[in-house]
Amino acid sequence: MSEHNVPGSKTAPAGGSATGRFRPTAVAAVRLADIGESVGVVVPGPSAAVSVTGISLNSRTVEPGDLYAALPGAARHGADFVPQAIAAGAVAVLTDDAGARLLALSADASVPVLVVDAPRNVVGPLSAMIYRSQPAAGGTPRLFGVTGTNGKTTTTYFTNALLRALGMKTGLIGTIEILAGGEPIPSLLTTPESTDLHGLLALMRERGLDAASMEVSSHAVSFQRVDGVVFDVAGFTNLTQDHLDLHGTMDDYFSTKAELFTPRRARAAVVTVDDDWGRRLASTAEVPVTTLATDPSGGPADWTVSETTARGLGTDFTLLGPDGASLRVHTGLPGSFNVANAALAAVMVITSGVDTAAVQTALDDHDPFTVAVPGRMQLVAEVPAAVVDFAHNTDALARALEAVRPPIPGSRLIVVFGATGQRDQGKRPAMGAVAARLADTVIVTDDDPHDEDPAAIRADVLSGARVAKAQDSLGCSILEVFPRDAAIRQAVDLAGPRDTILVAGRGHEVWQEVKGVNVALDDRVELRDALTAKGFTVLQDDRIES
Repeated sequence: MSEHNVPGSKTAPAGGSATGRFRPTAVAAVRLADIGESVGVVVPGPSAAVSVTGISLNSRTVEPGDLYAALPGAARHGADFVPQAIAAGAVAVLTDDAGARLLALSADASVPVLVVDAPRNVVGPLSAMIYRSQPAAGGTPRLFGVTGTNGKTTTTYFTNALLRALGMKTGLIGTIEILAGGEPIPSLLTTPESTDLHGLLALMRERGLDAASMEVSSHAVSFQRVDGVVFDVAGFTNLTQDHLDLHGTMDDYFSTKAELFTPRRARAAVVTVDDDWGRRLASTAEVPVTTLATDPSGGPADWTVSETTARGLGTDFTLLGPDGASLRVHTGLPGSFNVANAALAAVMVITSGVDTAAVQTALDDHDPFTVAVPGRMQLVAEVPAAVVDFAHNTDALARALEAVRPPIPGSRLIVVFGATGQRDQGKRPAMGAVAARLADTVIVTDDDPHDEDPAAIRADVLSGARVAKAQDSLGCSILEVFPRDAAIRQAVDLAGPRDTILVAGRGHEVWQEVKGVNVALDDRVELRDALTAKGFTVLQDDRIES
């Protein structure tokens, strides 16, 4: 993370590392004169020969030989932390006019200072230059980026699992964790800061990884975290209402996503055209596009899903492609949206140049799309069926509820969910309405309230649920239960063996942020404990494709 608080970023638990070791062990030095030339600054005298071997936005992660990027923040300017950065070994500072004035007034800078008008605009390209993360000659790792409102995490896990099934050594960068061929690093941002991201890509090159899959959020594009990165294949899942607290309108939200599908950020694209936004992106993208339709109403596409058949909780389906190409595919995760995620992962890998026959062999031999994705349709128990999912917006909640609806006559669907504080408030009543229409028992509780009043958030969600119940004469029960662990226990107390419990909204997250305090809370643990206390049997399969 950068020195200042970035809107949309997550807060690390007390004592947690902000970034981990996001850089290679060996970096060939770059002369400060060359760095200056790349940003249009002349570095005079002896300073020109200063050797730079790293770059950081955060004084707490500076290592000897680093260029410290002192950027303006919401509350403090990064220039305020220059003494700490120099003490940690920074050999030069990059900042703007405001930062330079602060340094001049305090006389804090004992190292060369490069001043540019908009330092944030050059941090990504400089990181790529210093770490040589994506050299012009190309090479590994082959990089897959996935964007969209829903499905990014699962699609990257599916892509990673398929690439591994093909015999590749892989990396993963996303919401849940970061893998660079070693131990998993818990992730604090869906997409790391550009300095860390380029360091990670260089680390992957150093470790000999063949490919990497990465989530690319709209925040990552807006806050320039992917600047200087070019994806071999960029994939698009869907676009539904979310993050309007940042983007304002759906058109602006779309435009931010669409920036990924330009030559400076991607070489090729696979776009799911099941919605109007996907069709619009496919027609306006500035890179070669392969289209994918998983819904027959989506119209013609290069690849289409057909012959879907339920198998257990999952689905068998066929992917039909150009020139008679055909793939037999299975995903063990429930829901039509996971068919879409699996199809997108398969087509992205094929678009990268992997032979279709090789993909079929990997699918047949390894069943990669049955990989457990933490907090994404994660099954905790079977009797009653108990599922934890990250669904935290209206569309995702609707899809999750439809996916887990029990088919047995007389069985009930119980949902526990809330809404996040200080985020898009317009979706709260809509989420309540969806829950009332699709569940038999609706338990509204707290998600991450942040600095907002939890009761006010619950009231917004409850209003939507109650209006929908009255307007549509629904028979559902609507309850308000808090705190969240009590709501989960209430759901289990109400459930019979034939029922299904869906705990939605937080997925893999293990901390609940309340008034700036991180409270330990894992929906999966709470659900297991409540089920066990009632005498139900829980599953212990916590596999992560690592």
